[in-house]
Amino acid sequence: MSLFKNIVMFFLTLQEKRLTHNLNKTLGAKSSSKRKSFYSDGCFMSLDSLAENEKTKMEEELSLILKSSNYNPEDVLEYIKKHGTKVFYIDNSKTLNSIGENEGFIYPQKGSKALYLSLLTRSGFKIKTDEMFVLTKGEINKYYFIYHFYNWYAFKHNIAGMDTDSQELLKKFLFSSKEEDFSKLQLADIYKLKDAIKQDKASIEFVFKLCRQYEGAKQALEKLKDNGANL
Repeated sequence: MSLFKNIVMFFLTLQEKRLTHNLNKTLGAKSSSKRKSFYSDGCFMSLDSLAENEKTKMEEELSLILKSSNYNPEDVLEYIKKHGTKVFYIDNSKTLNSIGENEGFIYPQKGSKALYLSLLTRSGFKIKTDEMFVLTKGEINKYYFIYHFYNWYAFKHNIAGMDTDSQELLKKFLFSSKEEDFSKLQLADIYKLKDAIKQDKASIEFVFKLCRQYEGAKQALEKLKDNGANL
């Protein structure tokens, strides 16, 4: 992450603390730090521990699905189709770049972006689209595909940060060079952005771990970079 992004994250953290303080003061609420644990099955658990357990379970499920399909993207795509997500093929990925998307998993869209996607995929004339996979024809990069499969699986399981609004904030964070784009974010948007960053990091780490087993660390990093992962 660049120095600029680190600076933005620092100010977002400060802003989050200030907004949380003001919100708690307004509502007369207690500090959120006192609500980070709860009692379950005879023991105390933290929300962070619960989230980590959920992530571990999800990645175990993903590994089983990928292993059963021999890490073959075409077989995994059949799994994706069976779970209600449509898969489309296009001739050139640059037609997606014009709306700020890359080939792979695309979140539900509304308005002009949805209309563009529906026309591009020849699926009608729509101003609202469901999640979809859009891929260029030809061979699919296995590791890049697994990165998108991870995101799709997390989206289907309603993991925080894997929704359209959070992902749009993440894109702005990754590609904007204007600090003012983030200085006026509301508390809810700060949480969405932080969740999106956390989940994107998790998906990259998951793929990197798999890729490193076969390719080595340097090749793993290059394969993800070359195919547009959010590094």
